[in-house]
Amino acid sequence: MQPPSRLGTYALLFAMPLFFVSNLVIGRAVTHVVEPSTLAFWRWFLASLFLLPFAWRGLAENYRTFATLWRELLWLGVLGMVICGAGVYLSLRYTTASNAALIYSSSAISIVLLEALFYREKLSAARLLGTLIGFAGVAVIILHGEPRRLLTWEFSVGDIGIAVCAFAWAVYSVILKRKELKSLPTLPLFAAITIVGWLALTPFMLFEFAQGAFPHGKEQWSAILALALFPSVIAFGLYQILVKYAGPSLTGMALYLLPAYGAGLAVITLGETLYAYHAIGFALVLGGIALATEPFKKRSA
Repeated sequence: MQPPSRLGTYALLFAMPLFFVSNLVIGRAVTHVVEPSTLAFWRWFLASLFLLPFAWRGLAENYRTFATLWRELLWLGVLGMVICGAGVYLSLRYTTASNAALIYSSSAISIVLLEALFYREKLSAARLLGTLIGFAGVAVIILHGEPRRLLTWEFSVGDIGIAVCAFAWAVYSVILKRKELKSLPTLPLFAAITIVGWLALTPFMLFEFAQGAFPHGKEQWSAILALALFPSVIAFGLYQILVKYAGPSLTGMALYLLPAYGAGLAVITLGETLYAYHAIGFALVLGGIALATEPFKKRSA
């Protein structure tokens, strides 16, 4: 696969979070009627079926390499599909999609720190400043532009769960940067991770099934199908490509767009109104991303 151009990379960076945020919106809507592990299992089982026609040849050609990397694949499957799948859906039962978007976007900070720790990458002033400005933008949106809301901020079990998932996502992103994984074709690698993911979810899904949990009805299966396509095949596929060609720190910074896109989807789907603090927060988010991408611009020059 040819690396995307600089313009193409930025276009993907802005598009990717839109697909990711659909997971929080759809997941929040159905997590009270579909058990978390069951929802995650069918999401990734169907996603792997969608991917196999396009990835099977690469899987077959790189079978020996995948076999030697089974530990890394297991970690990625557990982190990306079990913790950041079922864990997110379980947490969404006890928190709002807005809180989840805010906390999840903080994974960008963990990615930068983990990169510095494990890959000895320099923490440039621009990257750190961009991270702080982006987080400030997220805070403005979630707090409705009212700092006094911090005085009554209380983290629920769901908030703590999302924080754990956010850190797991950061670890997932950094593992993907390993040289052995970056050398593999993107689509077959993603397909392999999804297969390992739903296999790891199978025992939890079977436990829920034994308790009488199984998706039923057009609405539940439509939601699962949407989860398999938009925040799974499309969003994760874009994420894999961006981590490979733009790096995990830059890709993680794009997650700051999650709350802004969430507000936009609320206007479109729920008829909510945008206020001044939305514009201010969104401007800060974009400014933070611009600063954080400065190292990428220099490497691409």
